[in-house]
Amino acid sequence: MSAREVPVYVFYGFMDSGKTTLIEETLYQNHFADDLNSVLVISCEDGDVEYDEEKLKTVNGHLATFEEEEDFTVEALEELDKKYHPDAVFIEYNGTWEVGPLYEMEGPKDWTIVQALATVDATTFEMYMLNMRAMMSEQLFKADVVIFNRCTDDINKSKFRANVKSINRPAQIVYEREDGSIDDREEELPFDMDADVIEISDMDYALWFMDCMDNPKKYDGKTVHFLGLVYNPKDGKGKLKPGTIVPGRFAMTCCVEDIQFLGMKCKYDKEIEHKSWINITAKVKNEFAKEYRGKGPVLYPVEITPAEKPEDELVYFN
Repeated sequence: MSAREVPVYVFYGFMDSGKTTLIEETLYQNHFADDLNSVLVISCEDGDVEYDEEKLKTVNGHLATFEEEEDFTVEALEELDKKYHPDAVFIEYNGTWEVGPLYEMEGPKDWTIVQALATVDATTFEMYMLNMRAMMSEQLFKADVVIFNRCTDDINKSKFRANVKSINRPAQIVYEREDGSIDDREEELPFDMDADVIEISDMDYALWFMDCMDNPKKYDGKTVHFLGLVYNPKDGKGKLKPGTIVPGRFAMTCCVEDIQFLGMKCKYDKEIEHKSWINITAKVKNEFAKEYRGKGPVLYPVEITPAEKPEDELVYFN
């Protein structure tokens, strides 16, 4: 059995989103390659920034390029492995290629994807999400870290995060300014966190849900009000334990095929019909729930009243 292990770092993003720059910063500025005898950089597209092969040699780097998706095969990668015997591999993936096949490849045998990063141009993100959400989602759904670069003071960080989390809940998100510094400003939310009752509109429900699930401590003890659809089946696999309902909303992430229910556990011992609409005012408590496999937001109703079905039953992330 081979003892050799080759870490593979994958960089996703559309052309000119900053992938090449991020790879070069890692190689040249962060001492990543100091103890490596061979680093292989695989570029799958031509952006505005090109690799300097002579500079790559200073960190024992080698460059391989793929222009066509059909050429990016296990056999081709195995040839590169034999030729360069890399200690680490950086793959700058093409922003128009499907991500799934990369993870389905069975080889080279010693290579293991250890981290995936997605670079996103903050100045074009909302436009891409509005017009090319499916393609944008392809760049984000496997990323361990999503890096928004070229950030300005005008970007809506909360909306950006909600969009990413709707596609990839575990992803870590970093905001980077034009000069490369980290933008660590607090995210602005479209509702009043200091209000006695935080009013969550249909427009803001998806954003609030993602923020509450990611930061339940922030909402611990807060009271919220929203229009919700009740999940409370009486039989079948999804049947809930007595004293529990799940109010929430169906959200469209990418297209009709990707609609998902965003609901929270709610402690309520009165009868409410499955798929009924309610106005709910509830206190949020950050506590253990097996449904969350740990701590998370649990709703304790202050008031529940029947409600009319809204004209648009869906909520959105934009």
